[in-house]
Amino acid sequence: MSSDLPEYPFAQPTALEPPPEWAELRDRCPVAAVRLASGDQALLLTRYEDVRQVLSDPRFTRQLHADGAARVTANESGGVFGSEQPDVSPTGAAHQRWRRLVGRYFTAKRMNAMQPRIAATAERLLDDMIAGGAPADLIQGFAFPLPVWVICELLGVPDDDRGRFSYWSDTMLSLSRYKQDEIDASQLEFGEYLWALIESKRVEPGDDLISELLAEELSPLELIGTAQGLLIAGHETTANMIGKMTAMLLADRSRWEQLLGERALVRTAVEEVLRFDANPGFGMPRYLSAEIEVGGTTLPAGTTVVNSMAAANRDEAAFGEAGEMDLRRTPNPHLAFGAGPHSCIGQALARTELQTALTVLLDRLPGLHLAVPASELPVRHGLLIGGIEQVMVRW
Repeated sequence: MSSDLPEYPFAQPTALEPPPEWAELRDRCPVAAVRLASGDQALLLTRYEDVRQVLSDPRFTRQLHADGAARVTANESGGVFGSEQPDVSPTGAAHQRWRRLVGRYFTAKRMNAMQPRIAATAERLLDDMIAGGAPADLIQGFAFPLPVWVICELLGVPDDDRGRFSYWSDTMLSLSRYKQDEIDASQLEFGEYLWALIESKRVEPGDDLISELLAEELSPLELIGTAQGLLIAGHETTANMIGKMTAMLLADRSRWEQLLGERALVRTAVEEVLRFDANPGFGMPRYLSAEIEVGGTTLPAGTTVVNSMAAANRDEAAFGEAGEMDLRRTPNPHLAFGAGPHSCIGQALARTELQTALTVLLDRLPGLHLAVPASELPVRHGLLIGGIEQVMVRW
């Protein structure tokens, strides 16, 4: 019975400590049956090679609407996991086409060109936070508004509308925080807003991604799904990661001091905090459309698998001293952005934002420290994407 299985996602001891189940399952049961928030059963993968294998297999996608597929949440729409562009052929040709069209707007070169504007916005946000005095919530004053500005600027969302995305994102990423009628109403409102925005760009194009995508061969539903997915993923994940990154580096002051003394480590430090993240949220579900052997276990077609990239990133078989942060770690082939044909399309943007945010914090607030013990940082609950509710800091 699925009701007898361990509930997933697992609880953390504190905001910066991983669930003990990760290490236990990697050692004893790397393919483990778990019960999801929907009540449905799925298999959880926690070893690096197993997770990488499944994520890299082009046959398997995030679509969870097939007969017998486990629901991530009780929300039949599949929440944010139901919004990915569909694969209409066994080879995923539709998704490959979508990635080719959209991916060229998210190259490292384009994101690097945005870096000065991102840095200038980060400076302005810190000006306001500093003027308000310490202690201050780094999430509210810096980590959340920075990526909201970046993704809205990229997509051409008017300034006055940018504050609306927090609630829409929370409902679409909800495991248990919102009721079904709240989720449905929010998704409808979000979709109507995006349709109106797209139509306004059709009439009066601007220098933004939505206007450029209108020239591509995308259907109206693809345009809405693309804008919706980018707006949610483009600010939620990065906003959470800026807060977690800062908390991780300040929890052990020697890490912050190391970066102050050697700024060239910012790039590798960002990669290491992505690997070391103990609070990433749900992981990546995959529906197995064909039988596959994983870690010596045969998984039948029709199985729903949850890939815990964060658990895999702590696998000693893949990373030496995986339970320790090494800001010089290189190479660092972590799975924070996934792997294979469905890896995060915005990872170049996320890296640019994280590196810029960290650099500006080091420059402006070298004396930054946590205003509360790391063990007391409040964890976000009930959402697919993990994070910390509040990071109070002094300087």
